Amino acid sequence: MKFFENVYTYDYSFPAVSLAYFLRYPNPYSRHVLTTDVIDRYVDPKTHRLHTTRIHLKKSKVPSGILKLLPKGIGGSDNSGQSYILETTVVDVKEGWMESESRNMEWTGILSVVEKQVYRRQLLEGALENLEGLSLDDKRSEQTTVKTTVTFRSRFGQGKLLGRKKAEPAGEHHGDFEEEAPKRGFFSSLSTAGIQRTIELIGLNRTRDAIITSKQGMNVVLERLRSGGIVGVLEGMRQDREAAVLGAEGPWKRVWLRGNGHGSHLSEGDDN
Repeated sequence: MKFFENVYTYDYSFPAVSLAYFLRYPNPYSRHVLTTDVIDRYVDPKTHRLHTTRIHLKKSKVPSGILKLLPKGIGGSDNSGQSYILETTVVDVKEGWMESESRNMEWTGILSVVEKQVYRRQLLEGALENLEGLSLDDKRSEQTTVKTTVTFRSRFGQGKLLGRKKAEPAGEHHGDFEEEAPKRGFFSSLSTAGIQRTIELIGLNRTRDAIITSKQGMNVVLERLRSGGIVGVLEGMRQDREAAVLGAEGPWKRVWLRGNGHGSHLSEGDDN
């Protein structure tokens, strides 16, 4: 098991940051996110906290480093596909904090990734204690700090071995373990635990890059919120969806749309 931690501060108020969190897909740094759906949302009548459960569908790709560790045929021939991410959040607007948890729903036996975030309002020196609204015009009065903790755990190879341990008398499974050890060239010398640690390390390295792009995407949404309000955010979403479609279907799609009288509609978004 491996852990990754990061602390970051947004120069925006907590209401603005928490709103941007729910409006962050799509943005120019997250065009791999295909859909976002709310499957449950309610306000606790006692605590007045907002509870939300969402599911995100994302383009997925098993890292080539992990793919080399897997038996032939696992991961798909083209190393691509889609995956679902389950996200739960709790928001306390009065106290000024939000907690979120996201976890993958595919490939959990190979690598389970659980990301937890805690957002907290931070009043700057001299700021009023009872701030209201988004505080977008005066970012100096309030900031929001987010602490991200990601846990990586691989159980690759455990299921089959544990099943054999239950079925066979003690002391008779050791030879079978050696015979069933992965035979993958260079990686054949690695133990199951060694392969698990390698998979976890690959996931950790990918997450370092993902955290950076996640911050960049949030800042884009916050700037859209500051300059254009909700309308600005929705317009940005529309442009990002169009850009994702054009990118996926190639330059011919742009030419076809412009040739059918949609040129002015798209050219404005393309310049941004």
